[in-house]
Amino acid sequence: MRHRALLIGLAAGLFFTAPALAIEAKKRVEDQGITVDAAWSAIGDFCGIAAWHPAVAKCTLSEKDGATFRTLDLNGGGSILEKLESWSDAEHKYTYSIVESPLPVANYVSTLSTKADDDGGAGIRWTGTFDAKGATDDEAKAAIEGIYAAGLDGLLAKVKSGS
Repeated sequence: MRHRALLIGLAAGLFFTAPALAIEAKKRVEDQGITVDAAWSAIGDFCGIAAWHPAVAKCTLSEKDGATFRTLDLNGGGSILEKLESWSDAEHKYTYSIVESPLPVANYVSTLSTKADDDGGAGIRWTGTFDAKGATDDEAKAAIEGIYAAGLDGLLAKVKSGS
């Protein structure tokens, strides 16, 4: 009986001290009217987000200690500092992290990518993992997925217009 109580106590201690799992957010669009090359042309410019995301007024690239950063000045005020973590022209994707932001997230890492879909067009996928900060998990996820949805709508419109 004593061993059982000890095991229950240890299990409870592990449950309450284990770190929370990161939240995952993702959005994807597919369109037969675009190609991977056209999508990557817009996505692949790390600071090109200002040309297609409706929340971004301006993007400025910078480097520090060999790393690439972008500062996104937001419409309505505020800014986000992001670090480029990895880049692959061959796979048509890049991964970045948020360094500083007013968003309700911490430990944010995201990947934006495009690849051919089964119908001859292209799919664009934006995924991220993060912890909620100053908001519930559901609120943080809704905020990030809203950013992804608005961005993908803007990106798709830009790619389809050819501009």
